[in-house]
Amino acid sequence: MSDELVKTGRIVTVFGGSGFVGRHVVRALARQGWRIRVASRRPDLAYHLQPLGRVGQIHAVQANLRYPESVAAALRGAEAVVNLVAVLSEHGDQKFAALHVNGARAVAQAAAQAGITNVVHVSALGADAQSESLYARTKAEGEAEMLAARPETVIFRPSIIFGPEDAFFNRFAALARISPVLPLFGGGETKFQPVYVGDVAEAIARALSGRAEAGAAYELGGPQVKTFRELMQYVCDVTGRRRLLLPLPFKAGDAMAYGTELADKLSLGLFPKMLLTTRDQIKLLAVDNVVSPQAAADHRTLEGLGIHPEAIESIVPTYLVRFRKTGQFESQKHA
Repeated sequence: MSDELVKTGRIVTVFGGSGFVGRHVVRALARQGWRIRVASRRPDLAYHLQPLGRVGQIHAVQANLRYPESVAAALRGAEAVVNLVAVLSEHGDQKFAALHVNGARAVAQAAAQAGITNVVHVSALGADAQSESLYARTKAEGEAEMLAARPETVIFRPSIIFGPEDAFFNRFAALARISPVLPLFGGGETKFQPVYVGDVAEAIARALSGRAEAGAAYELGGPQVKTFRELMQYVCDVTGRRRLLLPLPFKAGDAMAYGTELADKLSLGLFPKMLLTTRDQIKLLAVDNVVSPQAAADHRTLEGLGIHPEAIESIVPTYLVRFRKTGQFESQKHA
């Protein structure tokens, strides 16, 4: 299949391909033999992806979801499209509505005009039009925009995504290195189902090869459900840090988040990102983030795509080792 794709020159455009999830998606698609067009606001930030494929197989183009004409240009000649663009918090022109909703609409409409039916859109587990969280609401609205213009779109809703460059385990490991206390918002009882970025990328590659149900929404989670408290304790255990896990009511967390948002604004964005928590993120933490029984029953999961998900224990320690006091030499310390 790989050689056939290369010979026919089939092109897939990946919006957001230079990011954390994107680089793994590009690798998975390159293995399938696709010619990959990485669409990014800053094409120079995508050059590191070229060694993931053959000579000439991967190249970057400039595109910004806030400018539909650039989106249409990035899709010329393509046979498939993947939309990965998202932000976890708003900053500058990078607003939830602009990217999650208007951006999704721009991609879907451009795909429709180009006659592209092989479309994958990455949303988020917990996307809900009725959510108190703006992030979750705009994610749901983005799904609706994709399906309105391209009903064949395959939607993926992952839980927390982990991997070497993730913004979850790395962030809290860095925080545990400098802080004696780790806050547990809402008591730390919110449930998550962390999913490995490589498994998410493989799911996307399989969807583009026709192994997913057109128009369906797949919920992607790993093999384990963990509470926020359990995940924080795991970070401490892996990094060898003894830290106080302090339960905080959501109201206290909201007040703390307001303080960090204000500090970030007054510092003109110089406030350390690992210390920044937004009020919208506190709202997200009030709802469990796990695969629904209905999705599992309908086989709209990784397992339904024939993928056996990786556990955090097999991946996370390999990249959190740098947060130990003596790094990878921790086990060799003299007594």
